[in-house]
Amino acid sequence: MIEAVFWDFGGVFTGSPFYHLENYARSLGTTNERLLEHVFGRYEANGDHPWHRLERGEGTLADALEAAAEACRADGIEGFNFEGFFKAMTGTNSDERRELVVSKVRELNEAGIQQAIITNNAKEFGDMWRKLIPVDELFEAVVDSSAVGMRKPDLRIYQLALDQLGVSNPETSVFLDDFEPNVAAARQLGIHGILVEHDISDALAELDMVIPSK
Repeated sequence: MIEAVFWDFGGVFTGSPFYHLENYARSLGTTNERLLEHVFGRYEANGDHPWHRLERGEGTLADALEAAAEACRADGIEGFNFEGFFKAMTGTNSDERRELVVSKVRELNEAGIQQAIITNNAKEFGDMWRKLIPVDELFEAVVDSSAVGMRKPDLRIYQLALDQLGVSNPETSVFLDDFEPNVAAARQLGIHGILVEHDISDALAELDMVIPSK
């Protein structure tokens, strides 16, 4: 029986940078994969890359963006700016997507299932993303990488989330994320992992199979 659901934020409640950057990358004369590498580094790693440091609360957004711009220029990519990058990565249907997910969260709350967010994020984004949904109303806990000093797919961040909700058996929980290595890490602990891809409805349908309606 499932007693808790953990949600990623970016890529679940909003469009995913891993699926929505093709047009922006093309406008810069590069590929989605190369652009992501320059901005995020090897995202599944937990190293000294400026974006990894940012998400662990060890660096600033300004430093991470300057490093991304420098990496792009060194690769012959001109015109990168974070405003364009951020707008592109959220996708065109974020409002509709957000409504679908929030509706599911409310449904699960009514069913008595505990819920929390596990997000790789930056301190500078805190006010912005929390305004998109009623976080405090919907979730019992928020595990923000920049606040706790660790980031997915570090197994410790999932364990922290389990502990915050008092979940002793990981197999009674579910985690949804748009980045496969993050989902794989959760599965290592026994958490049921669901990969969120282009269509959020597919992931929500899988969640319904894991948590059947009473």
